[in-house]
Amino acid sequence: MANKEIGRRGFLKKLGLAGAVVSGTSLASCSSDNKSAQKWSVEGTGGEPTGEMTYRTNPNTGDKVSLLGYGCMRWPMKKNEEGKDIVDQEKVNELVDYAIEHGVNFFDTAPVYLQGQSEAAMGIALKRHPRDKFFIATKMSNPRIPDFKQSVEMYRNSLKNLQVDYIDYYLLHSIGGGKGIETFKERFIDNGLLDFLLKEREAGRIRNLGWSFHGDVATFDYVVNMDVKWDFAMIQLNYVDWKHASRNNHAEYLYNELAKRNIPVNIMEPLLGGRLSKMADHLVARLKQRRPNDSVASWAFRFAGHHPGVLTVLSGMTYKEHLVDNLKTFSPHEPLTDEELAFLEETAQLYKQYPIIDCNDCKYCMPCPYGIDIPGILLHYNKCVNEGNVAKSSQDPNYAKARRAYLVSYDRTVEKLRQADHCTSCGQCNEHCPQRINIPREIERIDKFIEQLKQETL
Repeated sequence: MANKEIGRRGFLKKLGLAGAVVSGTSLASCSSDNKSAQKWSVEGTGGEPTGEMTYRTNPNTGDKVSLLGYGCMRWPMKKNEEGKDIVDQEKVNELVDYAIEHGVNFFDTAPVYLQGQSEAAMGIALKRHPRDKFFIATKMSNPRIPDFKQSVEMYRNSLKNLQVDYIDYYLLHSIGGGKGIETFKERFIDNGLLDFLLKEREAGRIRNLGWSFHGDVATFDYVVNMDVKWDFAMIQLNYVDWKHASRNNHAEYLYNELAKRNIPVNIMEPLLGGRLSKMADHLVARLKQRRPNDSVASWAFRFAGHHPGVLTVLSGMTYKEHLVDNLKTFSPHEPLTDEELAFLEETAQLYKQYPIIDCNDCKYCMPCPYGIDIPGILLHYNKCVNEGNVAKSSQDPNYAKARRAYLVSYDRTVEKLRQADHCTSCGQCNEHCPQRINIPREIERIDKFIEQLKQETL
């Protein structure tokens, strides 16, 4: 195993960012189902959860919060009679019921999730349960509407959609984007919005006030040092971003700064949008060799929950098998040993050798004004990298099979009118990407690669 990893690492370094090694063991196809790209690998983990959920106590309020929290950005969807994608409320209700039955009591949503449908779906599902059985978190998602009246209306609509008269955990959404500190002040300070929200906290309609962070670390430092009592914060944390975040906002620094100030931490993207459960075959084998009966995803969740300042770890569990697997991981949560922490750091270093695009499938870039399926294109590319179906040149071994696998699965995964060749490079998507991906550049690179495959000029 070790020799195989070293060889592959060296080979990948030679390949650079243009493509990944063509593997002779994984050439059948990239996924032809776009949705399957986000399905976790939970094979061999069968059975129902039987243990007791692990809870963390909020030091500021005494809230007993489930270490596993439900992120509500990836609910199951279906088509209505007009062909529009809508939340499958029946499935949402079933997932929420099962989660609460097994100890999950924290649900995180936002007005912009699922193109505005998530809050209402949560309100319907949670209204069927006693109010003291759950904590609800939602956000001030006003990046394009710093106007005070419109922002207040968004806040009040959240209360209405969620069918509650108070919000347990309310966040200033996605600070650090745009022009950093300047944008933060425009959205929340200069218009008087933060003062309003602080008064709402005093009135009890907001029980805890905090923020979620994406973007430049200067904004993080500015906000964390404000003369404001922050009740909690949300950051992206996983065993790759701990020391190897692509934008140098290493989770280790963010977490430690919050811990110094006794600010509880909620965790988003413990799986990097599913990427840490759908890795290259040899990395999956590496993790499975250590704990054959546990899913690959469980390693990431154990890492996120390992840190004592973490209040809850959010997971967007679209399918019941995701929920069941996570319940097993957190019921109860098993802290990592020092040796396991070192093992995951080595795994993170190996993972970073792969030319993966940092797309978390959050869909903040959507809808594209020209109809491009941005996440579909990027996720398909990532999956083919992991499967060894992105060739560097026609001289690579098994080039023909890899070429066919990529092209066939691409047409099956992404509708032709929504493929990369229809991108105009308008750049409207860039300002909305929390991962700071230069989306037009990546789309252009992938389109060029696809055209070379078609013309056999690679």
